[in-house]
Amino acid sequence: MNRREFITLLGGAAAWPFATRAQQRERMRRIGVLLPGTAEDTDFQTLIAAFHQGLAQSGWIIGQNVRIDTRWAGVKADDIRQHAQELVALAPDVILAHGSSTVGPLLQLTRSIPVVFPIISNPVGSGYVASLARPGGNATGFMTFEYSIGGKWLQLLKQIAPGVARVAVLRDATLGTSTGQFAVIQAMAQLLRVQVNPVNMRDTNEIESVVSAFARFSNGGLIVTEGASGRTNRHLIVALAARDKLPAVYPAGYYAAAGGLISYGPDYIDQYRRAAGYVDRILNGEQAAALPVQMPIKYETVLNLKTSKALGLDVPASVFALADEVIE
Repeated sequence: MNRREFITLLGGAAAWPFATRAQQRERMRRIGVLLPGTAEDTDFQTLIAAFHQGLAQSGWIIGQNVRIDTRWAGVKADDIRQHAQELVALAPDVILAHGSSTVGPLLQLTRSIPVVFPIISNPVGSGYVASLARPGGNATGFMTFEYSIGGKWLQLLKQIAPGVARVAVLRDATLGTSTGQFAVIQAMAQLLRVQVNPVNMRDTNEIESVVSAFARFSNGGLIVTEGASGRTNRHLIVALAARDKLPAVYPAGYYAAAGGLISYGPDYIDQYRRAAGYVDRILNGEQAAALPVQMPIKYETVLNLKTSKALGLDVPASVFALADEVIE
C-alpha cells in the first residue's frame, strides 16, 4: 500500500463515526415515556414540554427523526405495570420513566432497553443501578434529593413561622428516601427544640384524619417529604393546611402553585431537560451503564405570598431573599 492509498483509507475510517451518527439521525428512532399521572396533569405537561424542548435542541424533531410513545399510567401499581408492558412490547430505543413507581416495573420487564429517569430518590438502594458513578445496567438518570434536605425544610419552616413548636412530617413510609429525610428532620428538630411527628401517606382518609387530629393543638406546622403519594394528594394536603391554619413547607414548586405556603427542592424542569440530553446520548450510541447518575444542580424556592397573608405571617426579609419565585 502506497502513502496516498493509506491516507485515503485513514480519511475514510475517520469519517465512519460521523457517517454512523448521520445514519442514526436519518432513520426514525423511538422513545417510550412512562408517567405516573394523567394527561390532564398540568405539572407533568410542563415537564414533558421541557423534555421535548431538550430533544429539539439536540436535533430530534418529533415526526421527522423520532417518534415518542407516551403512556399516562396514573398512580395505581397495576395500571403502571400494564402500561410498562405495553411500552416494552414496542421495543423502543430508550424509555423515559418518572420515579421509582415506573422504573421498578420497567426493570422487572427488561434489562436491555435503556431507561432514563429524570427524577428518582434512591437508585442504588432500590437496586436500579450498581453505583452512581457506574450504573452498570440499563438504567441511569438524575436524582431528586439528598437526605440532608430534610434539615433545610425544617429550618425554612422556623424562618417563616418562628412560633412553630410541633411539626407533622408527611411521608411515604414505603420509600427509603422519605424515611431517611424524616430521620434528618428529627436530628435537626433536637437542635431547634421542635417536636416532630411522622404521618404516613397511605390514603386520603389517613392523611385527613391524622392532620385534623394534629391541628387541634396550637403552634403546629407541616413538612411534606418527597414522593408520589404527596404529589398525588397535594391538593388535599394544601387544603388541609389552609383549613387548619398550618404553616407548611413542601418539596416542589407545584405545591406552592396549588396554594401551599412555601417550597424548596430541585428544579424539575431542569431535570427533564438534562434527561433529554442523556436520551440523545443513548440514541447516538452511548450505553446507559456508563452514564453516571447525577445529582440536582438547580434548586428553587417558591413562596406563595397570598397564603402567607391568609395565615397571618409576616414573611422575613431573609425568606424573601431566598425566593426564586413569589406567587401573589
